[in-house]
Amino acid sequence: MVSQDARNASEDSCLLESGTARKAYEGDDLLASRTFHDVKHTTTTEMHKTEGGLLKPIIFGGLDGILTSFAIVSGSAGGNLSRSVILILGFSNIFADALSMGVGEFLSSKAESEWILSERKREVWEMDNYPEGEIQEMIDIYTRRGMDRGDATKVIEIMSKYKEFFVDIMMAEELELQVPEENYQMESFKEGVVMFCSFAFFGALPLTGYVVIPLYMPELNDYLFETACVVTGVVLFCMGCVKSFFSTTHWLQCGLETFLLGGACATLAYIIGQYVDLMQSDPET
Repeated sequence: MVSQDARNASEDSCLLESGTARKAYEGDDLLASRTFHDVKHTTTTEMHKTEGGLLKPIIFGGLDGILTSFAIVSGSAGGNLSRSVILILGFSNIFADALSMGVGEFLSSKAESEWILSERKREVWEMDNYPEGEIQEMIDIYTRRGMDRGDATKVIEIMSKYKEFFVDIMMAEELELQVPEENYQMESFKEGVVMFCSFAFFGALPLTGYVVIPLYMPELNDYLFETACVVTGVVLFCMGCVKSFFSTTHWLQCGLETFLLGGACATLAYIIGQYVDLMQSDPET
């Protein structure tokens, strides 16, 4: 078994290597691409990453956290609520939501892995009881994807000699499912913890000004909401830029997209807060 530290190091290496290959492609650099593939075939390090690892809970948790928190701040500011009320609503909601998101991520990831493993058991049973049918299904799949039937038959018959390997191939090609690692429960738990921490950390950022400014810069007390807007805008833009490293979209486009979507959510919350405050102050409307 490969240790977790080794696996994490391999994942980090994969991200760097995939970035190298992408740069060669985007720059139409044939020499860099050739060098990358030559090195790939002379190393024992796993070069491809088949899943997002912890990227998904970090990005999704962070975006959910900061947008949820900033929506609360915006709605509260639009409703002219006091600083203490904003802090109470903000922090209580953020940490409750962070726990909910973390538990949800753990349970959903664990349930998905268990379902995939149950499907794999079914494929193993079918392979044990009717291998000819499974082999024929795979030949049909490869033929539909453009292979000559004769070539597909040769390939599948060779792979079917290695049962465990062939079952995993069937899972990927027939069911389009990635078989989880043996320690999937720990991986699901880790994703839940990362989701919680990411949601809580980024969710707390729009509220930091409401804590720090009154203590250290009281002369800026009239600009608490504006400070939250600036902090949130910068963080949203930076998170969008980080996302671009794992996609083909330009970093500026990713950053602006995330920034604008976050701004739209906050604007809606602010308008609703103003409207509710107006209704409360004028019951006859």
